[in-house]
Amino acid sequence: MTSPATNNAHPWIAALKNSLDTLETALLQGDAAGVEQASAAMQSVLQQAPRTSEFAVPGSTLRHDMQNAAQRFAQLRSAVLRATAQSERAVGSLLPQQALQRQPTYGRIVKPNALGGAGRGYVRA
Repeated sequence: MTSPATNNAHPWIAALKNSLDTLETALLQGDAAGVEQASAAMQSVLQQAPRTSEFAVPGSTLRHDMQNAAQRFAQLRSAVLRATAQSERAVGSLLPQQALQRQPTYGRIVKPNALGGAGRGYVRA
C-alpha cells in the first residue's frame, strides 16, 4: 500500500527504496547472490544521488525521505552484522580450528574457549 507521500517522492528516492526492498528480501531469504546483486544495484543508485542543492528546495521531501532511507539501510546493515557475528560464534563453537583462521566481524580475536559455549556467546552479542 503506497502512501500519498510516496507518490510525490523524488524519482531517486523511489529507486533507493526499491533497492532497499530488494536488499531486504534477499537478506530475509538468505540469498547470498541476491544480496550481492542488490548491494551492487544500491551502490549504483547511491552514485546517482541528486545534487546537494536539490535537498534544499522548498517543499521538497527529499531530505526527509533520504534520512528515512538512511535509517532503514543502517537497520539492515546492523541486522547483517548481528547475523554474521552469530554465525562466527557458531563456527567458533562447532569448528574451533577454523574459527581461529577467520577474521572476526568486530575486529577482535576471541578464542573459542573464551566464549564459554554457544549459549553464553549468544547472550554476549
